[in-house]
Amino acid sequence: MEFSLAPPFAGITDWVFDLDNTLYPASTRLFDLIDERMSAYVQRLLGCDPVEAKRVQKTYFRDHGTTLAGLMKHHDVDPHHFLNDVHDIALDRVAPDLRLAEALRRLPGRRFVFTNGNDAYADRVLAAIGIDDQFHGLIDIHACAYRPKPDPTGYQLLIDRFAIDPTRAVLVEDMAKNLKPAKAMGMTTVWVDNGSDHGNHLHDPADIDLTITDVADWLTDLLEPPHVY
Repeated sequence: MEFSLAPPFAGITDWVFDLDNTLYPASTRLFDLIDERMSAYVQRLLGCDPVEAKRVQKTYFRDHGTTLAGLMKHHDVDPHHFLNDVHDIALDRVAPDLRLAEALRRLPGRRFVFTNGNDAYADRVLAAIGIDDQFHGLIDIHACAYRPKPDPTGYQLLIDRFAIDPTRAVLVEDMAKNLKPAKAMGMTTVWVDNGSDHGNHLHDPADIDLTITDVADWLTDLLEPPHVY
């Protein structure tokens, strides 16, 4: 049975998803493992104690958007070395999500991943969830020249590389501040308010078209055909 999606998603042709704490639940706490490795990396780099390493890490995250951006600016860190190191984590916390896979498959149009992580890590996570075959492309931090969301660079790259009409595209993201550039470009925006650390930082209701708590639940409901009486 053919049916149209309800507004504001009627006419959407391109669906863009963040990765961490968006395509899997924030309650998985997978990013905690990456956070621990980032602190250890900073500690080794600076030869400092764990408390100072954590302080530097979080300061760079706050001031530069990612810890990596701060390390590159202040310590000339090789981004490939850093990203390969901190993403070398076990993925046993991530479970396959058959509902999400089925919902993604049924979405009309194309599907993309837009992440501040690197492509190798993203590929591993998508495979662990069981959705690695559901996407038409990926933009990672390497492609964005290490300018993390919400820097506009990656958003424009996404639009240009995949010939996306932003007025017919949606961005799904757990960090509210990362929706602002997408909204300014004309994209429909969905905030995944699921308890991500700093997820509500710089939250602005004007940048958000819809707030959800779980991507699989939302997509399943969205794709439910209307009842015929």
